[in-house]
Amino acid sequence: MSVHRILSKKRALDIIAGFSKSTVLVVGDVMVDHFIWGKVSRISPEAPVPVVDVQNDSILLGGCANVLNSIDAIGGRVRMTGVIGADAIGRGLMSDLRGRKIDTAGIIVEKGRPTTLKTRIVAHGQQVVRFDQESKKPVPNSSTQKILKYVESLRDETGAIVVSDYNKGVVSRELIAGIKRIAADCGIFVCVDPKKSDFSIYSGVDIITPNHHEAQRAAGIEIVNGDDLTHLGDTLLTKYDFRTILVTRGEEGMSLFEKGRKISHTHFPAQAKEVYDVTGAGDTVIGVLALALSAGANVREATALANYAAGIVVGKVGTAAVSQKELIDVL
Repeated sequence: MSVHRILSKKRALDIIAGFSKSTVLVVGDVMVDHFIWGKVSRISPEAPVPVVDVQNDSILLGGCANVLNSIDAIGGRVRMTGVIGADAIGRGLMSDLRGRKIDTAGIIVEKGRPTTLKTRIVAHGQQVVRFDQESKKPVPNSSTQKILKYVESLRDETGAIVVSDYNKGVVSRELIAGIKRIAADCGIFVCVDPKKSDFSIYSGVDIITPNHHEAQRAAGIEIVNGDDLTHLGDTLLTKYDFRTILVTRGEEGMSLFEKGRKISHTHFPAQAKEVYDVTGAGDTVIGVLALALSAGANVREATALANYAAGIVVGKVGTAAVSQKELIDVL
């Protein structure tokens, strides 16, 4: 099916016009991305590694906070809840959110737990090394209950909930069950970006957006041809009672599987002209997808817009976001 038959330019612009009146709640692993930018002109005499001459650095929102960043940058209303540490990185993140006029009431500070920090050294547009400071321990039940209380407080103004699971301890079976209970019967789409191999924890959500590696692991099926892809989608829909699965497949584009449709799946070709960095591309996909659904798009229309946004963001280096103008321009 042609993408243009799914989403005309006029319909796309109508959906985008609704972004500013639509609210998405992001739940999950809050992280900070630290990029150190430099140049390499020699190899270290101490070891066979490049010596990076540091030019500058930038500290950006990461993890589920990058989903928030994607939604905020493209003009949607957004709230976030998750856990940070009582440390300088966490305080800096809170200051950044307040500077953007983002409500921080859903951010839970846990003493003794570090704010997740991923530091990437980038030279000549290429990532040289990454090092992580984090805890993957499950958050205590008290933090889970605070998150659910915040989610419940926003149920009347939220069109979609994004659960951004980076496997850092926030997303649990209890959290997913609580979110599904709150969202039931009030028209809120529950969208999950998974990291766990066992998809049973996410059973019954409206939309799940694994990449092709995650989908293959969860289904136990290797994608070699189109029949394998169809079998994989059908298996995951049936086994875990998802309404929709969007498998992101890199340069192969995206494949959307919907429960109850006669057509096995809808394919969306990749839109990127050149790929520089896929960091955070999945955050852009689920952020734009959820915002479009909140603005009244159906799942195919929302996927088409998310696909265009992904094509823009992979053409940038670093944890990047897409502006509303950029999205309109590619239409």
